[in-house]
Amino acid sequence: MPYCKVRQAEIYYEDIGEGKPILMIHGFTPDHRLMSGCMEPIFTLREGWRRIYIDLPGMGLTKNYNDISSSDDMLNTLTDFIEAVLPNQEYIIVGESYGGYLASGLIRMQKERIIGAAFICPVIIPQQDVRTIEKHRILRRDDEFIKKLSKVELVDFSSNQVVLDEYNWIRYNKEILAGCKLADAQFLAKIKNKYEFSFNVNRTIFNRPSLFLLGKQDSSVGYKDAINIMDYYPRGSFAILDIAGHNLQIEQPQLFSSLVNEWLDRTEEIL
Repeated sequence: MPYCKVRQAEIYYEDIGEGKPILMIHGFTPDHRLMSGCMEPIFTLREGWRRIYIDLPGMGLTKNYNDISSSDDMLNTLTDFIEAVLPNQEYIIVGESYGGYLASGLIRMQKERIIGAAFICPVIIPQQDVRTIEKHRILRRDDEFIKKLSKVELVDFSSNQVVLDEYNWIRYNKEILAGCKLADAQFLAKIKNKYEFSFNVNRTIFNRPSLFLLGKQDSSVGYKDAINIMDYYPRGSFAILDIAGHNLQIEQPQLFSSLVNEWLDRTEEIL
């Protein structure tokens, strides 16, 4: 298994392909499969990209991270990883949810090295009680399929997804739940106590191609807070997708693929 030892952790990662490096940062509790599940299909038709999928500390297979106690530490560990794997190189980032929050921290710290950024349902405001979020609701459901799920599975599935059918369940189970089962709950509770950076983010002008994919029914982080930072991303596309919650990459796979491919096209123009 490939590991990268840095000051505060041994980071598990998967390194696929050759070309311009693109770092994939998953959200809070799942592991790298959250990102590889939605991003790898895109690269079956694209060449020239080196995809780097990591497991953040406390998640997936990353180990020896007990000295980490805050999002500041998480970000520092991430920058250490970048220096070890991509020394002095330019790179592209994709962050989902908490990974989007970390990506905004990277932009603040390493803006000149980042040549493109995509955010999937990103955390904009770390304090949950201050976010502008939507009330959770289910818009599509396959009642015949739902009968096959256990009560525990159905409660979890229906509390997170806007679309309840077999396709969504298979991907949700494989790309999200499988990683969540590996998470270190005690460690993550410690990070939750210092979830907010000690410095402001999303106050840095980022002039490179960027993309914000936002779920109209996202009851975790919402979409309106992201719209409020639009002026800091002059080359940013902001897409608000209907019938899409916090896992819009699963609920709207065709739109997700089209919009990410268009962002990659814009990014390739400046390489």
